[in-house]
Amino acid sequence: MSQQQIHIAHFDLDAFFVSVERILDPSLVGKPLIIGGSKERGVVSTCSYEARKFGVQSAIPMSRAHALCPDGIFLKGSRGQYGKFSNWVTSIISAKAPLFEKASIDEFYIDLTGMDRFFEPLRWTIDLRTEIMETTQLPISFGLASNRMVAKIATNVAKPNGYIQVLPGKEKEFLAPLGVGSIPGVGEQMLKRMHELGILTIGALAEYPLHLLELNFGAYGKILHTKANGISSADIHSSYDAKSVSTEQTFFENQYEIDVLESTLLRMSEKLGYELRRDEKSTKCIAVKLRYPDFETHTKQISIPPTFFDDEIFQTAKSLFHQLYDTRQPLRLLGIRCSELIGGEVQTNMFENKVQKQQLYNAIDDVKIRYGKDVLGKAGGEEH
Repeated sequence: MSQQQIHIAHFDLDAFFVSVERILDPSLVGKPLIIGGSKERGVVSTCSYEARKFGVQSAIPMSRAHALCPDGIFLKGSRGQYGKFSNWVTSIISAKAPLFEKASIDEFYIDLTGMDRFFEPLRWTIDLRTEIMETTQLPISFGLASNRMVAKIATNVAKPNGYIQVLPGKEKEFLAPLGVGSIPGVGEQMLKRMHELGILTIGALAEYPLHLLELNFGAYGKILHTKANGISSADIHSSYDAKSVSTEQTFFENQYEIDVLESTLLRMSEKLGYELRRDEKSTKCIAVKLRYPDFETHTKQISIPPTFFDDEIFQTAKSLFHQLYDTRQPLRLLGIRCSELIGGEVQTNMFENKVQKQQLYNAIDDVKIRYGKDVLGKAGGEEH
């Protein structure tokens, strides 16, 4: 019996916030629209394709966007409306799709595996896209492929407002001419290193010796090699569940005092630990993010044994912070992210001190639940 063919569709609402603003105010159609925070300290959340022609892109400082596109229209955004439109699209997909995952406010994965016995998958996906656009007036693109990664990359190639199907067995051929930056998870520093090695396309990455990738990128080298060959998971998580929890602090005045920065890390660690225990989750990966006054941003992460304890999160974050921080510069922003979340409590029955620690945190959490989560803080933070 032949193996069942997997069909994964990835839907992404094009410039979602911009599209919503244009529905609310049609006079914005065709104009360079930039959505984000204040000119002084904000960053661009998203922008229209008209603004992108001037070099504006997501995550750059708003001050830079003003310089690049002085005649652009700048908005802070209609936050409440975005959730409303996102839920509208979700309801349309949930009524049609047998199994789907809402990956973010504007991004969805749909598993069509097995539907080819009744429908042609591409035709079905086109019809769903048409229904979403006609019902909500939102532009949306999709990629259809045999796994999540290729489907997502295909969506990005199809934008704006288009679609692409990558036929089974053609994954590697489709990916080969694309830049290595198209691979999800390849950040700025990794991309820079690949270019230094002469790896410019996904095809070149697929042909690059595996042992040299591992030499340059560690264990992630094997993952890169796998992705470059078009191999990825097809799993769809039907419940919309947080993949990570994070918190950031933007300082009113650029900050360089180590004591203040460490105290900020401590408060963040307490917040994240509380959220993890509340949701009965543990983290297996912690990342620290630093941003300097010129908006140069650095992140570093490390895998750890599963934990939801504040002190363990803090010690890891503090170590990463000191590895990253250039003490010659003040900081504009500091953040921590806990990812690779797993369900269930930390295994505590092996060591007595772990049992006592969990009892202590349970007592602290009880007080926070009763009197507010900001009522307690450990020594060293500003909260007491």
